[in-house]
Amino acid sequence: MGRRTAWWRARAWRGRRSARARVAAVAAVLCTAASVSWPTATAAAAGTPSPSTDVSSASSYAFAEDARVVDGAKGTTDAERLEAGKTYRSSLPRDAKVYYSLDLDAASNAYVSVTAVPRAGSTLSITDGIRVSVQDAGNHFCSNERARFGASKSPHPITAWGARTTSPADPVCRGAGTYYVVVERVGTAESSPGAWDLELTATTEPRLKQAGSTSTPKAWNSASPTPVSGVAKRSQGGAGFSRAASVGQGVWRAAISPGQTLFYKIPVDWGQQPSATAELGSANGDGHGYAIDALALTLYNPVRADVADASVGYDGKQKSASLRAVPAVDYTNRYAVPDQVNGMRFAGSYYLVVHLAAGVADKFGDGPFGLTLRVGVEGAAQDGPGYAGQSVPRNVFEVSAQDREAAAEGRPADADATMKAVAAGGIGAGTVVLVVLGVWTVAARRRARAW
Repeated sequence: MGRRTAWWRARAWRGRRSARARVAAVAAVLCTAASVSWPTATAAAAGTPSPSTDVSSASSYAFAEDARVVDGAKGTTDAERLEAGKTYRSSLPRDAKVYYSLDLDAASNAYVSVTAVPRAGSTLSITDGIRVSVQDAGNHFCSNERARFGASKSPHPITAWGARTTSPADPVCRGAGTYYVVVERVGTAESSPGAWDLELTATTEPRLKQAGSTSTPKAWNSASPTPVSGVAKRSQGGAGFSRAASVGQGVWRAAISPGQTLFYKIPVDWGQQPSATAELGSANGDGHGYAIDALALTLYNPVRADVADASVGYDGKQKSASLRAVPAVDYTNRYAVPDQVNGMRFAGSYYLVVHLAAGVADKFGDGPFGLTLRVGVEGAAQDGPGYAGQSVPRNVFEVSAQDREAAAEGRPADADATMKAVAAGGIGAGTVVLVVLGVWTVAARRRARAW
């Protein structure tokens, strides 16, 4: 081997090694950028106790990562303000009533959702649950809703909502000012004494550019929907509203264990009518007995107000629970009385929440069990009613092309959060990478000129 040939090979080897080092460095930069704890507005006040962050102790519910810690006050005087577009984390002691406040204008509709999460293994009664009300400064009720754990007595996330609406107009709660969100536990003394964790959200809906009809749609297809058929795709639901897996029309498969709750979201546009059926597969082994309300399926609208629910007991053989028919999304549905009509008042991401009762384990083992979710979305998308402004958070009552794409793919629960994180940190991370690559390029050119 000649000296020049040997020199070229050595130089080529050093070049390849340098290239590998550059690739590794790029990977390190990207990983560093991805792992940066970007500052958020979530900062607990000094001395404010944080609710439990032990996921297992909170029935494996995934609270929103950007949730602000807030204390529920014992009275209206000290009630901390909830801002629209924000998510909050708090707690609800037993035999307690806690207060939060809202500053509202005279035109917007305001919605608040409260998700209560008892500790895993908590003892509950059939009547246990939460009551959420919105009141004005004169102690008049604007809304009053409840949510209960049900006959299974299984600890799992339950959600109740409250509202101050200007459309339909409330004869009492009108005008701008301070309103109060009141959250309290309901039930019996049989339940465990520990506090329940809370996740709270607040959303505002703007008024319309032009006032429309205040009559509900006269006719809609209320026949029981036929469950969707087809080849099932894999989509494991998320562990909370903020981690819901995106799914669209089709058949989806997952695994679910006793005590577990899975969250899915489906884009439903104006004029579209959703339907859903949850099927629990047969048990393996020699288990026997009967678990009451073992499989529960609930549909929530974009502000997390419950629209429809279904449940079924389990004896070890395959069972299914189907939601009763709901109308297509229409602004005027809000003027109806039944929940399954009233709740279908706006477009956006609707949530399907599936819970398998903890008691199933006592009779049929720890699982996991096979879950099939059949999702239908009928009807063509239509134009919205024409809002005069933006919702807070923005675009919550819209369905985007990205939403449809994610639903068609059955995007995993954490994929949307990851994309948002990349978008949030993309400028900083991208800038770092470009600077590093720029330095390497300049260095390479200098070496070339030197050669």
